[in-house]
Amino acid sequence: MEEKKLDLNSIIGFVLIFGILIWIMYQNQPTEAQVKADKAKKEQAATQTKKETAAAVPVAQDSVQKAQATAALGNFAYSAGLPSAKDTLTTLENELIRIQVANKGGQIISATLKNQERFKKGSKELVSLVENHNAQLNITLPTLDNRSLATKDLYFEPVLTKSGANQVLTLQLKSSATSFLEYQYVLKPNDYMLDFNIRSEGLQTVLNTSKPLAMDWELKPMRNEKGIAYENRYTDIRYKYEVDKFNNVSQGKDKEETIEKVSYVAFKQHFFSSILVADVPFNQVKLYSNNLVVDESKDTVYLKQFKATFPLAFSNGAINTKMNWYFGPTDYKTLKAYDKDLDQIIPLGWGIFGWINKFIFIPLFGFLSSFIAYGIAIIVFTILIKIAMSPITYKSFLSQAKMKVLRPEINELNEKFKKDAMKKQQETMKLYSKAGVNPMAGCIPALIQLPFMYASFQFFPSAFELRQKGFLWADDLSSFDEIVKLPFHIPLYGNHISLFPILAAVAIFFYMKMTSGDQQMAAPQQEGMPDMAKMMKMMIYISPLMMLFFFNNYGSGLSLYNFISNLITICIMIVIKRYVVDEKKIHAQIQENKLKEPKKKGRFQQKMQEMMEQAEAQKAAQKKK
Repeated sequence: MEEKKLDLNSIIGFVLIFGILIWIMYQNQPTEAQVKADKAKKEQAATQTKKETAAAVPVAQDSVQKAQATAALGNFAYSAGLPSAKDTLTTLENELIRIQVANKGGQIISATLKNQERFKKGSKELVSLVENHNAQLNITLPTLDNRSLATKDLYFEPVLTKSGANQVLTLQLKSSATSFLEYQYVLKPNDYMLDFNIRSEGLQTVLNTSKPLAMDWELKPMRNEKGIAYENRYTDIRYKYEVDKFNNVSQGKDKEETIEKVSYVAFKQHFFSSILVADVPFNQVKLYSNNLVVDESKDTVYLKQFKATFPLAFSNGAINTKMNWYFGPTDYKTLKAYDKDLDQIIPLGWGIFGWINKFIFIPLFGFLSSFIAYGIAIIVFTILIKIAMSPITYKSFLSQAKMKVLRPEINELNEKFKKDAMKKQQETMKLYSKAGVNPMAGCIPALIQLPFMYASFQFFPSAFELRQKGFLWADDLSSFDEIVKLPFHIPLYGNHISLFPILAAVAIFFYMKMTSGDQQMAAPQQEGMPDMAKMMKMMIYISPLMMLFFFNNYGSGLSLYNFISNLITICIMIVIKRYVVDEKKIHAQIQENKLKEPKKKGRFQQKMQEMMEQAEAQKAAQKKK
């Protein structure tokens, strides 16, 4: 094989190729001018980028989540040129309320009551049910590509118009020119309630419409009254369901309920409420309540955390839900005027207690307070109630007087038949029958008065008209009448001393002192009576003390009512005992009744007699065995 060698021609070829490559690289090298020009262009581009970033900062500050929202919009169109791209507000206002609605989320971010002030002394701060991001409205939008968008992060286009005297705010979240989600708020003159409507158009090509949308409404009620514990006690979620039923979510930590056929949900505070009312009941609503007041002795901003989740159902691929939104006082007359059963959120008591409040207490007190001061109205109101109840009081004392007259004879029967309890009871009943005395007559009047007493405990804490109305040393009859501020906190009592509860406790003490003495004198001596008498004596001191602690943080209007009520009762007792009930005449009448034929026994007495005879017969039969 012949060995190949590198000849001269090959060497010359490689040298020429190498030289050509060096020449090409040299020719393509940028000149000094080109280098300077490129450098200048880079610096100019960097400067422009900084300017654009700086120019975008205000917009980004107006909407911190603008870029995120743009990316999350999916099929929803977004343009930086729309007015909704900025966090601007639209205001709806009438004589009673001022509402502010944000483009972002299309939700109410402020609801201020123009004629109501917070408890702070020396401050003209108005009551705001919504402010400082304590409320939120959000609808979760499931897209066809399995994403979820939150309306609270998206921007609506607002259009404010007028329809007669009504202000109409329409906000649209657009997917295109013909497909959108729309909120509409309508505020009427001199009204606390807005029309709130939600509808959609053309979104079936964007959203998954196979299931209802979930609308979440959240609120953290803010403190508006002087007493934290008192206000928090009356702050809860109340609702109407199944056409004519009413209930509330129990208070405490993390309370949840799921309710069917809900007509309205009220985030109720002591004297103010936010209520969402549906034209057509929601099929199912989830409610959540959480107590935020950990220590009632410390100041707080928020009382509770409320949340309600409503289903917005599609019909033919679209939503059309009509509602009302109430932001205003928890006042019986105001809520009653809407004719939507909103007054049921006020805890006036069930059954007869509620009837007494609705048909007696509210009309009577409303009439009196329409032309006299509220404190005087409470006094006059109490006097009228006690005068109306005086015949019942008289019956009670008359029965006690009769029992007192019969006591010596009853004691004789006790001594005579002390070894035979059944015989003793039979003879006692015969004595009552001959004398024409009903031992139950003293209990019945007291039972009749109980519903009125319980109704007052429901009426006065719910009386909105007493809010921030002063009387004597009390600057607010709906709250406690502090006369001394304590430098420490007493459990159950508080960090202040209220005067009206002290007066009420003193009146209760003297009332019980008088009545317990009469009852002990009237009651027959029986086995175990010394222990009973001792217990009654203890109650004379325990009851006023309990009432003192109970009322110290309650509204002074209720304490004033109880003070006047017991004072009047004491006066009526004195008058009846001294000038109406004559024990000598009663004794003579009883003796006269004994000579007459016994009256026909009542059904109760007849039944008792039969039971005693049966028991006596059984006892005799056992002895024979």
